Amino acid sequence: MSEHNEISRRKFLQTAAVAPFAASAVWAMQKSVPVGLELYSVRTELMKDLPGTVTAVAKLGYQVVEFYSPYFDWTPQAAKDVRTLLDDLGIQCRSTHNGPPSFTPDGLKKATELNQIIGSKTIVLASAGKVVDLAGWEKVAAQLASAAEQLRPLGMSTGYHNHQTEWKPVEGKRPMDVLAAGTPKDVVLQFDVGTCVEERADPIAWIKANPGRIKSLHCKDWAAGGKGYAVLFGEGDAPWKQIIEAAESGGGVEYYLIEQEAGPAEEQLKRVEACLANWKKLRG
Repeated sequence: MSEHNEISRRKFLQTAAVAPFAASAVWAMQKSVPVGLELYSVRTELMKDLPGTVTAVAKLGYQVVEFYSPYFDWTPQAAKDVRTLLDDLGIQCRSTHNGPPSFTPDGLKKATELNQIIGSKTIVLASAGKVVDLAGWEKVAAQLASAAEQLRPLGMSTGYHNHQTEWKPVEGKRPMDVLAAGTPKDVVLQFDVGTCVEERADPIAWIKANPGRIKSLHCKDWAAGGKGYAVLFGEGDAPWKQIIEAAESGGGVEYYLIEQEAGPAEEQLKRVEACLANWKKLRG
């Protein structure tokens, strides 16, 4: 395990001292579907100080966090330390973002063990890598179906996180449609909204076409006119009110994950704080 990911006992104990303050704010959101943070949004600080950064995120009021691929390098003991931190802060990790190594036979076993320790129920494939044809996307679907079969007896699931590529037709079909059709209904279609909007796909239609499968959304905004992903949540072109209504009325959403991937490294925490403020304004 790399040094910057190791959870030191001393640092953990220092961080845990602020837990009561964080826990008091965590469940203050008005709506029943919790809002969380994709931790890639605060990646710079996370890599330097995981417990301190997760604590800061909880203090802001985020209820859920999603760890991304570096977690795969943790030891089981490091994962246990993270779980203790999450429990003390009163927040949850419900899913993780994974690269292809997590979906090899040995990799899936390791990812499953780490996810079970931290309380995550869904191992999401964050990217399929370079896929050049329809047969390649069908192979990805089969890989997800195989992972789902192995995880199902454990009360766990797998999922897929879209980017721009999956909305661009390949041999007349959108890869996202191929993945949805080629996987069991319990394979989560984790919806990255910003990339869908950027590619001019219809986010509402996508949610309605896949009822019950949009169990988590990456609430990342995008705006035309050269702004791209630099805009904060709620300040771009995504029709959030309609998206949330569709997600909650039939999409099957269980939690939201705000994602903010642009901006200077030193402003990452400040930007996710502003995103959460916009979320609260939107929710009323």
